[in-house]
Amino acid sequence: MSMPSRTLRTNARSALRADSLIRTALLAQLATGGGEVWLVSAWISDVDLVDNGDGSFDYLLGEDPPERCRLSDVLLLLARAGTRVRVVTRPDAANEAFVQRLLARVDAACDLRVVEDRDVHEKCLVGPEWIFQGSMNFTRNGLARNKEQITYSVDQRSAAQALVEFQHEWGQV
Repeated sequence: MSMPSRTLRTNARSALRADSLIRTALLAQLATGGGEVWLVSAWISDVDLVDNGDGSFDYLLGEDPPERCRLSDVLLLLARAGTRVRVVTRPDAANEAFVQRLLARVDAACDLRVVEDRDVHEKCLVGPEWIFQGSMNFTRNGLARNKEQITYSVDQRSAAQALVEFQHEWGQV
């Protein structure tokens, strides 16, 4: 199934932000479970992604739902719900806190792996039927401050192609 894509150009003065689209895609993936999600970004920080202060997402976030979920929280929830989660980033001090926070909480119930590649510069988040691609790193500045371009597509064929390419590049880890 292929649908038109949407390209956003974001910056600090614009009301356009990619985090709401990313949150929607990841929560929809959490609701359906299974499949595979890859997050590829040269720089990643543990951005706030879900505000659950009013309990709107309790049904998705588990028995003891948090008031807010960071990116690492959502990735772990996905992995515990049966989604294979892969994160590719640079081995850089700027990413260290995110990677350590993520890996410290991985257990036998999670199918989550982190690959560090000093040459990665690509920025992509892909699931079974959707894909985000563009200039935006998954950081606070990338989501809220920098002038960025990101394209979101609901396109099973493009998503499958990206998944195959990522598996080939970084292995079936």
